[in-house]
Amino acid sequence: MTSDRKVVVVGQGYVGLPLAMAAVEAGYTVVGYDTDEAKVDALSAGQSYVDDISSEELAQALSSGRYSASSQGKSCAGFDIAVITVPTPLRDGVPDLSFIEAAGTMLARYVRPGSTIILESTTWPGTTEELLAPMIEEASGLSAGVDFHLGYSPERIDPGNRTYTFRTTPKVVSGIGETSLESVRAFYADLVEQVIPVSGTREAELTKLLENTFRHVNIALVNELAMFAHDLDIDIWESIDAASTKPFGFMRFTPGPGVGGHCLPIDPSYLSWRVERTLGQNFRFVELANDINNHMPHYVVGRLTLGLNLRRKSVAGSRVLLLGLTYKANTSDIRESPTLDVAARLVQLGADVRIADPHAPRSFEIPGTVRVEAIGDEVAGADAVILLVAHDEFDLGKIAETAPYLLDAVRATGVVADNVELL
Repeated sequence: MTSDRKVVVVGQGYVGLPLAMAAVEAGYTVVGYDTDEAKVDALSAGQSYVDDISSEELAQALSSGRYSASSQGKSCAGFDIAVITVPTPLRDGVPDLSFIEAAGTMLARYVRPGSTIILESTTWPGTTEELLAPMIEEASGLSAGVDFHLGYSPERIDPGNRTYTFRTTPKVVSGIGETSLESVRAFYADLVEQVIPVSGTREAELTKLLENTFRHVNIALVNELAMFAHDLDIDIWESIDAASTKPFGFMRFTPGPGVGGHCLPIDPSYLSWRVERTLGQNFRFVELANDINNHMPHYVVGRLTLGLNLRRKSVAGSRVLLLGLTYKANTSDIRESPTLDVAARLVQLGADVRIADPHAPRSFEIPGTVRVEAIGDEVAGADAVILLVAHDEFDLGKIAETAPYLLDAVRATGVVADNVELL
């Protein structure tokens, strides 16, 4: 019975908390481990900070007695399955795996013969076998794939996606050896509708990077096309709509103010770093995509500057209202959001920057800016409004009608007017 089996989920963020709730629903007893005591306190009080998990769902898991949150390593003792879902940021362009190392060191104290450890954090191909396995083996005296099971399963969480949830999104799984693969496969088979086994952990690690590099490169392609199309006086959006009618050989990507979240701005660079370090070669597609997508906030500010100049105004002294602080619509996730760069550039140029976002944490502030609501005088009184994220709460029709000048960076207004300009 799954209720007799203990699962530890290391990291209770956008990936770890949904996983923990899915395991509780499947009947496992789950410890959500996180070193952030403020998160642990919130979780223990039934307060969710992750969009895809409601406080009601969290409270139900707590009341079942099968979920608890802890910042104490000893709470992980006796685990049957442990899943590592910690951040893997870039530090000066170099992958920082210190959170994985800390998680592995902690779990090594409690790993037992027959238990299973699974890494979900995005990383370079080879991490599970070359970094995590030796670390746990040395500390525990046990052998990966022989005494305990070890595998990798890339996370595929898409915050705010109501169609493809944790349960309905196919899960790629891998393991060091057949017994590890079977243990990892069996665990996720209890949680999701479809499990996709692959032959090794490197293949699974590369799968995650391939998925996001594909998106990153294609977004960069359409972003560069958008810039050229504007200079050539061509409606890129109309061309994208037309191309999208082709029933084969084309996949729709649209331009925007840049890329955000953990996946696109960071994950492809893990692959590029690994290729350069191991093979001594440059991954030119990734480097080019990084250059183009990283430039988009600068391009947005340039287009705004031009739009204000045509209206006989300068950026300095103008009131600019930014709609959207998060990196995608209808979520509270601000990681790597292009708005951060757009706002900072406008502040540096002397603009009076206001930001409206109903989802972003109210406690988060960008120096030199003011948080407001996208209503009434804030829209009509702005010299320029930039739509960066199309949250459902924004009344885009009213905003397009009342804004003196609106730069729609995501083509969400659907309005053709003299005061509305598409990126």
